[in-house]
Amino acid sequence: MVSIKRRQFLAGMSTALVGSHMLGAFNPAIAEELAQDRRGPLDVAADEKFWFQVQQAFTVDRSLMNLNNGGVCPSPASVQEAMKRYLDFSNHAPTYTMWRILEPQRETVRDRLARHFGCSSEEIALTRNASEGLQICELGFDLKSGDEVLTTDQDYPRMITTFQQRERREGIVLKQFPLPVPAEDDEVVVDLFRRHITPKTKLILMCHMINLTGQILPVKKVVQMARQRGIPVIVDGAHAFGHFDFKLQDLDCDYYATSLHKWLLAPHGTGMLYVRKDKIRDLWAMMPAHEKLDDDIRKYEEIGTHPAANYLAIGEALAFHEGIGPARKEARLRYLTHYWAKRLKVHGKVKLNTSLLPKYSCALCNFNVEGIDMHQLGRYLMNGHRIITTPIDHGDCRGMRITPNLYTTIAELDRFCDIVENVIKKGLPS
Repeated sequence: MVSIKRRQFLAGMSTALVGSHMLGAFNPAIAEELAQDRRGPLDVAADEKFWFQVQQAFTVDRSLMNLNNGGVCPSPASVQEAMKRYLDFSNHAPTYTMWRILEPQRETVRDRLARHFGCSSEEIALTRNASEGLQICELGFDLKSGDEVLTTDQDYPRMITTFQQRERREGIVLKQFPLPVPAEDDEVVVDLFRRHITPKTKLILMCHMINLTGQILPVKKVVQMARQRGIPVIVDGAHAFGHFDFKLQDLDCDYYATSLHKWLLAPHGTGMLYVRKDKIRDLWAMMPAHEKLDDDIRKYEEIGTHPAANYLAIGEALAFHEGIGPARKEARLRYLTHYWAKRLKVHGKVKLNTSLLPKYSCALCNFNVEGIDMHQLGRYLMNGHRIITTPIDHGDCRGMRITPNLYTTIAELDRFCDIVENVIKKGLPS
């Protein structure tokens, strides 16, 4: 029999757990209010009262100002709690609870991601990040010595390194070309890809959104141009999925990989690979799978023992994303970027390496200050003001990458701008 004191203790613990769960998460009243808001995305974008409620879903450290959400994003409290629940359950008896009970539930997550992306669940593989999905594609095509792969010089370094290893190992040829910074004409971009194709070109890699500048590229137009020439296109969607609103039909691609721990706010170490159903058989898995899986998207998930908790909590991240609304989220992210970028842009020494046209960018923007070492500025912002940024040292777009997120406040962006404007006026302190 449980004593009165023990019952009181357990009741207190229950209250504390509920309180800690709701801290940083939506309570039912707030969730209902958000659901009932029928205004258009642009009308909501600047409503600080609305976004204050969303900001409460996060458990971020406000003694830091995190303006580097491009690498990996914090998850909302609801996602963290879901992952913890699955992890605790896994550890009851992993060979049973994780493998036999939780593992089959991956299919629900697969189905939900497919519905959100606009494809069949038999075309979605759950991966650990965009790099893994892209490397499955980069290493999965049969290429021979002399075959050419085409991409830009602004693609992600790890993806370039992957093809460079194939160059050393198999004798393929990687060809790269520069893009305008910023690029505000689709036809110029498509024509650059077209003009660099040769009879030896067997594969193209392109970004949906470039990590250096946030440049959104015309994926569908490049894919369709290349398809007419029989050339497959691998699309790097690391920064796009969950960031701005689109579906597969807007891309018309056959291969697409993304990280879910970026803009979807899913657990760290989660990603998604899309391969069109009729392309699966001919794309080798990076880690070998049994031949009975040759036509099965799950062959790309044969990586040995892996956690269930991370993947199942993707469902909670997707629920959070869809609850806010992809279009509203996109509008808010773009509003935050325009807020700081337009304020700094008026200074003659400031150059934006990112277009502010909605078609070509969203929450990832790169700026440079004439006469200022941006790496030194980054160290000053971090060491002197606890502001996290991302200096960029690429030849075509040297500067600093700034990436706010839904939890970023206008007051924080004002403070960031005040500090940068002071540096523009007085220079960096010695």
